[in-house]
Amino acid sequence: MNIPVEVPGLDTIIPEIEAGRLLVIESGADSAKSFFVRRLSLSAGRVGCPVTFVTSRDESEVRSLLGMEGEPGEPTKDWLQIMERDGIDSFAEFESNEGVLTVDSFSYLTLNLPPAELASSLRRLRTACRSQKMTAILATDRGMLDARSEAVVTHLSDGYLQFHAREGPEGVLRFLRIPKWMDGKFVDRNIYYEFDGKRIAIDLRRRVL
Repeated sequence: MNIPVEVPGLDTIIPEIEAGRLLVIESGADSAKSFFVRRLSLSAGRVGCPVTFVTSRDESEVRSLLGMEGEPGEPTKDWLQIMERDGIDSFAEFESNEGVLTVDSFSYLTLNLPPAELASSLRRLRTACRSQKMTAILATDRGMLDARSEAVVTHLSDGYLQFHAREGPEGVLRFLRIPKWMDGKFVDRNIYYEFDGKRIAIDLRRRVL
C-alpha cells in the first residue's frame, strides 16, 4: 500500500511513497527530519499499513511523540511495533515484514558495519521490500557515516530526501532537496520550509540562497 505524504505543499511534488521502495531521509542537527519520519509512520498507520519502528531511543518517548503529533482519528490499536536497538548487524530479522519498516537512527545503528557488509544488508533489504511490498524508511544523520558508506546508502536507495538548514541574513533558512526519487527524476531546486516543532510548512516560492 502506498503511503501519502501529508505535508501540504510537499505533497504536490511527491504525493506518495510507492510500496516496495527504500527511502532515505537525511539531515544534520535538525529535528524536522525525525518529525517527518514519524509523520510518514502515522500516515502509513492511518491507511492501514502496519509499522515496525526501530529506534535507538526509549519506546515510551517515541510513543509519546507519536501521540502528541497525531490527530483525531489516528490509528490507535495494533498498527505499531516499536523496537529499541543499540545496533543493527543485519536486516534479516525484518525481511519478512509487511507494511512499513521505519529506522529512525539508521546511520547510528549501522555505524559499525563496514561498507561491504552495509551494501549486502541493504541489497537484501531492498529485495525484501520488492517481494513483500514493504516500504523501508531510513533516517540518517549527515556526516555520521564515512564517505564510502554514504555512497552505498545513496546508491541503493530508491528515493533520497535531504533536510538542510543554513544561517542567512534573516536567520536560519531551512530547505529540502530531493536529489533522487522513485521514478528516476529529481527536483533541482531548494524547497523551503519552516518548522515550529508541531508542523512543517512548505514555501514553494523560489528564492536565491
